[in-house]
Amino acid sequence: MKTKEIVFAVALILAGNGLLAQDKMKVDAKKSSVEWQGKKIGGKHHGMIQLESGFFEIQGNKMSGGTFVIDMSSITNLDLKDEGTNQKLVGHLKSDDFFGVEKYPTATFVLSESSDFVNGKATVTGEITIKGNTEKISFDVMKEGEAYTAKVEIDRSKFDVRYGSKSFFDNLGDRAINDIFTLDIKLVVS
Repeated sequence: MKTKEIVFAVALILAGNGLLAQDKMKVDAKKSSVEWQGKKIGGKHHGMIQLESGFFEIQGNKMSGGTFVIDMSSITNLDLKDEGTNQKLVGHLKSDDFFGVEKYPTATFVLSESSDFVNGKATVTGEITIKGNTEKISFDVMKEGEAYTAKVEIDRSKFDVRYGSKSFFDNLGDRAINDIFTLDIKLVVS
């Protein structure tokens, strides 16, 4: 056999054993959810943000890659019942004080590596981009059936989200807002 034929035969054997197989899993944006929570002294707010699109690749027993896009203009608040107060907060979150949605309409996460799933849990690493700033993050993902869930803590100060942040301003007192906000993510594959 020639070298090319041997390499091709080995590749076929490995592919047949699933060692080279890679499945691309498309995320159903309508069935998936992203809930945010931000805290401040004496209170907190929470709401939803819509996933615009997403996919990840599975190779063996791990996530080998993927890209997820969040529509930042879809930010909503779920805890303020007064419509005027609710919309004032949502408008402020969309403003340049926070996420600058007009200039930065999306946020992205690009998954670059993952540990193997053990008992339905894996640790993923990738780069998240918010307001044009990119940071490397890692977090745990849980798999149950067709759903993948994660609780992700993000330090907004690393993405130039300055309003009410002690990282940027002194003497805020009880008007300070925590730098860490949380995303509770549920991804459903289609």
